[in-house]
Parts: sequence; structure tokens; C-alpha cells
Amino acid sequence: MSSYQKELEKYRDIDEDEILRTLSPEELEQLDCELQEMDPENMLLPAGLRQRDQTKKSPTGPLDREALLQYLEQQALEVKERDDLVPFTGEKKGKPYIQPKREIPAQEQITLEPELEEALAHATDAEMCDIAAILGMYTLMSNKQYYDAICSGEICNTEGISSVVQPDKYKPVPDEPPNPTNIEEILKKVRSNDKDLEEVNLNNIQDIPIPMLSELCEAMKTNTYVRSFSLVATRSGDPIANAVADMLRENRSLQSLNIESNFISSTGLMAVLKAVRENATLTELRVDNQRQWPGDAVEMEMATVLEQCPSIVRFGYHFTQQGPRARAAQAMTRNNELRRQQKKR
Repeated sequence: MSSYQKELEKYRDIDEDEILRTLSPEELEQLDCELQEMDPENMLLPAGLRQRDQTKKSPTGPLDREALLQYLEQQALEVKERDDLVPFTGEKKGKPYIQPKREIPAQEQITLEPELEEALAHATDAEMCDIAAILGMYTLMSNKQYYDAICSGEICNTEGISSVVQPDKYKPVPDEPPNPTNIEEILKKVRSNDKDLEEVNLNNIQDIPIPMLSELCEAMKTNTYVRSFSLVATRSGDPIANAVADMLRENRSLQSLNIESNFISSTGLMAVLKAVRENATLTELRVDNQRQWPGDAVEMEMATVLEQCPSIVRFGYHFTQQGPRARAAQAMTRNNELRRQQKKR
């Protein structure tokens, strides 16, 4: 046992309660102040608040922080940089690695007839590509080269085997033309309950004002001829979702609703799903690809709506949880079977 441990042994049997009982009120108050000021286990406090100053040396003067920083900076500038043990001169040492050539053993060497040797020596890249395809060496070429060589009776691929690492060139697909729908004209027709208007398609029109979309949903409440209502990629949010929910509670002619690829949150989707329960004419509902995942509660609500609304036979949403997905698939199978039986009658 070390001397320090022996020194601590004499404090092992000390009764702290007995010592506290013998202290006067003034000493207890002083001890309380000492304990409040000192916190030796808090590493965030300065050293002066974790432990009392035990030095007897008096300060030589007041602390000047700026002067101390300047002194430390000056000391750092005066320190010389350490020289490298081996100075860099740019000289390259050693020899570059050259991979040795592997000699093919005699038993592995393949000899061909002179006619074949001459034919292969003068074959073009395209002819070598066709030969590799015939022999089944499809790893030496791209899929396009392989199928061109197999399906065609003549050499049609002039790229050859050397183009393995080159990507196939595909024709660029032009973008879809902008939606030519006149929103103001559509709004007038919906308000006037035009019998020739059976589909409202506002897909990919991203500059529709929110008040105009709300007015359109308001006009759809009393419309009796529109069968399909689509708002795909119109940057619609929860206010539009609430307007659509109010429309579903009153409209009795709409059959298809598509609000995919928008900014509708779980709150807006939940409002639409609750309104679907009060609508008996809707047969198709698509709500997939929103900006954020709606959550487990919304997916469970979707499955419940499909179970309680036999009129819905087409539902567009990619479930992430196995439980709601299985319930929704079972409900859709039942709804389609009920629709088939109704058509037979």
C-alpha cells in the first residue's frame, strides 16, 4: 500500500454526521457557501470556481487580456519553424513498376488452321463483334451490339468490340407540350354547368393562383356533368386539399379525382380521405407522390376508407407499410368483385 493510500485510511472511519453536529450555525453557513461556490466535477466552469486558489503568490498586477493576447501572438511569431529532417529536393528515387509479361504455357496455347489465322488477322472490328456474338461471348460487347449481331443476317453494327465502354446513343425524347387549358374558360363552364364539359384537366400548370383553384373547387360543388377532375403537379397544398374535401362532400357526379405530385401534407390528405367517406359516386382516387411521406396514420386511414367505400375500384398510392398495403389490396379486390356483380345484374 502506497503512502498516499495509508494517509487516506485514517479518514475511512470518520463519522461525518458527528462532525456536522458539532459545527456552529456560523460554520454551517460558511460550509454551505463554500459548497455553493465550488463545483469540482463541472468541467464547464473555470478553474477558479472548481477549486480554491492554493497559491500564496500575490498577483503582480491587474489582468490585461489584450496585452496577454499580443504577448502570445508575438511569442508565436518569434518561434522558428522546425526544419525537415530530410529536405525535399524533387528527386525521384527507385524504378517505376513495370508489370512482367506472362508467358502462356505450351499446353494452354491454341493453334488454328492457317486459313482461320489469316482470316482473323485481317478481320475488321465489326466482323470480330459478329464472331463474338455467334460464339456467345456477350460480355465483350454491349446488349445492343449483341442483339444486332444475332438478329441480323449481315454485318450491320460497325462499332466493333472496341466500343464496349461507350454508352448506347438513344434518341432524345422531347418534353411534353404545355397544357393548353384555359383556366378562366374552364371556370366559367363549370359555374354554368356546361353539359359538354365532362373532364377538367389542369395537369402540370404550376402558375395557377390559389384563389382561382379554390373558386374552381367551389364551383364543382354544384356541377352535375364533370366526371373527371385532375390537379396533377399544380403545386397545390393543404388549402386546396381542404377545398377539394369540401367539394367531395357536396358533389354527386364526380367519378375520378387525381391530386398526385403536389405539396399536400398528411393533414390535407386526411381531410380528403374523410370527405371520400361521404361521397358515394367516386370510383377512382389518386393521391400518390406528394412532397413528403404522409405517415403510418394516413396509410391506415387509406386502407379503412377503401374498406368502407365499396364504390372506389381504382386507388393510386404506393404503400410503404405491409399492413395497410395488404388491407388495401383485399379491399380493392372486393370492391371490383362487387362492381362486376352489379354489372351482371
